[in-house]
Amino acid sequence: MSILLVTGIEGARNCATVVGEQLGMEVEAAEGRKAALAALRRREFLAVVVDETLAECDPAAADRICEHAGLAIPLQINFAISGAARLVREIRSALHRREREQAVARRAAAAAMEAELKSTVAGLLLHSQLALSGSEVPAPVADRLRVVADLAGSLRRQLSAPLAARANAAG
Repeated sequence: MSILLVTGIEGARNCATVVGEQLGMEVEAAEGRKAALAALRRREFLAVVVDETLAECDPAAADRICEHAGLAIPLQINFAISGAARLVREIRSALHRREREQAVARRAAAAAMEAELKSTVAGLLLHSQLALSGSEVPAPVADRLRVVADLAGSLRRQLSAPLAARANAAG
């Protein structure tokens, strides 16, 4: 993946080269809205850095660039007062922030799935036990219900163990 710098300043390509070397990534420079939109149609980027002066002069163009950025992190930085070192810091910070947000989202999704599974297993266990408590259950059905209840109980015990402990045991 790479970074897209959108600016009309002189030396944008040199800046892109320096930023790319610092980040260890490919950095492409686009000299305006049309070039930026064309680059965004060609490929995906991790981040799209738009020069603030371009965004202030043509807010509609900046909005279109951000709309077409897809999953790229949109950043606005004033290239006139920022050096390559600041660009690198801002981009690196945004990429780290995205990694943290993705990790939090993965953990939240796993927790939600685990809660849903616990609820389903608990319901299955409860229904199996209720069905077994009835006196009119045929023997073959009762045998199958006991197997289901045993499996549900086993799953429930496994799901009750802390998520971190299961993750450590698996990895």
